[in-house]
Amino acid sequence: MVSSWKDAVSSGVFKDQLSKHIELPQYGCFKDVRSRKIKDEKFTINQIWGIGGRNGWYSFNGLWKIRGYVDKLFGGVGLRRGRTHDTYLEPGDPLDFWRVLLADKKEKRLLLFAEMKLPGEAWLEFKIVKDRLYQRAVFRPKGVLGRLYWYMVLPFHAFVFKGMINALVEPK
Repeated sequence: MVSSWKDAVSSGVFKDQLSKHIELPQYGCFKDVRSRKIKDEKFTINQIWGIGGRNGWYSFNGLWKIRGYVDKLFGGVGLRRGRTHDTYLEPGDPLDFWRVLLADKKEKRLLLFAEMKLPGEAWLEFKIVKDRLYQRAVFRPKGVLGRLYWYMVLPFHAFVFKGMINALVEPK
């Protein structure tokens, strides 16, 4: 079997749960945190692991596409990368303009890092604890432009992220 840089974690120090070592930043960040009670855990996990690529982001896909075009306009990757597999994710995988940092179905946690052009750094996390799904968007701005960016996109978060979490917990 051919090895790649994505294999490095499995051969390294983290023999226990990798998720214990990967935490979102807490300080100097803006956050959009939502949670919903789960009706069908298997459905929700499958929705989370199927997000992006051809499946889209389950809510306001047109706005996600616009964000991808804006990213390309500024020299980013846009949405052209898609995903390697429609229902399987592993750390290191590209997922549209995100990178999978952690994908652990047993722990019910998916953590993405934005590789789009931003005036800061962004993470998107999906985590199931007991019978609740927690969806967290975290943005660490760089300077005034980063703060302006957050407040510019904040109105869109109100309906995009609400629609996304609803689609993750409610079968249609």
